[in-house]
Amino acid sequence: MIFITLGSQKFQFNRILEEVDRLIQKRMITEKVVAQIGACTYIPKYFEYQKFYDREGLDNEIDKADIIITHGGTGAIITSVKKSKKIIAVPRKKKYGEHVDDHQLEIIRQFDDLNLICPCYDVESLFEKFNRIREINFASYSSNTHVIIESIERYVEEQK
Repeated sequence: MIFITLGSQKFQFNRILEEVDRLIQKRMITEKVVAQIGACTYIPKYFEYQKFYDREGLDNEIDKADIIITHGGTGAIITSVKKSKKIIAVPRKKKYGEHVDDHQLEIIRQFDDLNLICPCYDVESLFEKFNRIREINFASYSSNTHVIIESIERYVEEQK
């Protein structure tokens, strides 16, 4: 199963939904697709969707999915990486009115540099990424929370 999650912000990301619909219609994607479409105005014709899921519902859909297609938001990516999912991340772009700037390009580059995701910088290459993702061996996620906590504790001790 493929799960698409497009975040909970006020910005649409119609391009990705339109492309997935096109790929399903042409039978280039035959797997079941489910999506959280958020603020998108495009309504999918060929796959299930909800505007928003609550936290439990979102986690359940991610757990069931083999592949996650998401925007370049850190929350969606980190949640999926922690669950060892195969992730295709597509950045929202300012020129399409999908965000206020192009910071998601940098976020995706950083996760790609860590070999945690499959970046898809152009929606037109989504099918190519979809075909390749099962063959890619991604790095395992490792939290560095303990490093941050130790750093804060050292700082507090030094201030005494």
